[in-house]
Amino acid sequence: QEQLVESGGGLVQAGGSLRLSCVVSGSIFSSNAMAWHRQGPGKQRELVAIISSGGIATYVDSVKGRFTISRDNAKNTVYLQMNSLKPEDTGVYYCWSPRSWGQGTQVTVSS
Repeated sequence: QEQLVESGGGLVQAGGSLRLSCVVSGSIFSSNAMAWHRQGPGKQRELVAIISSGGIATYVDSVKGRFTISRDNAKNTVYLQMNSLKPEDTGVYYCWSPRSWGQGTQVTVSS
């Protein structure tokens, strides 16, 4: 059974950086598109970034130029590098695969 385990969340000041990691087990990682979603306080869950099996990345407009999604197929891991963080980036960040969701990791950006 596929499992997704996120790490790397935390509390950071506005303008700071965090890197999220998601380790995937129980599936053929290299064949799957992977994504990060987030859910802010009182908001619906939204797609933040997605990366294809071939490494092509797409981002929601609000994070373009600040966030970078990447993958290491040798480590079965997908990353989300988040720079120039803003308070509106606060939320629970979820790793996604076509069959599973991770448990989420909290990101809090203070002003």
